Amino acid sequence: MDTVALILIGLVAALHAYFLVLEMFLWQRPPGRALSGFDADTARLTAPLAANQGLYNGFLAAGLIWALVIDSLATQVFFLVCVIVAGVFGAVTANRRILIAQALPGALALGAALAAA
Repeated sequence: MDTVALILIGLVAALHAYFLVLEMFLWQRPPGRALSGFDADTARLTAPLAANQGLYNGFLAAGLIWALVIDSLATQVFFLVCVIVAGVFGAVTANRRILIAQALPGALALGAALAAA
């Protein structure tokens, strides 16, 4: 189970690194606009907000990678709970898809990490 937990945490970290790239660098291009559903003008106007959001996703990815490197369950739990809270908040305030795209993977990784402990 430990290997499954490590793989799931790594996947959540990779997912958040992908969110960073989409939100910080591709927001006004086709991949970012497909994610947001915004037209070119709205994407341009919201790009600074998306970049800020992307930076936070990068911090989550970095924290999860750090938690894996130092092999700390407490740090893994902390960052996975942050991922879940961010996903639930995003689902409530922005788009329900965020619950599936962010909170669910975080919850699965958290469950696996706790089961492996």
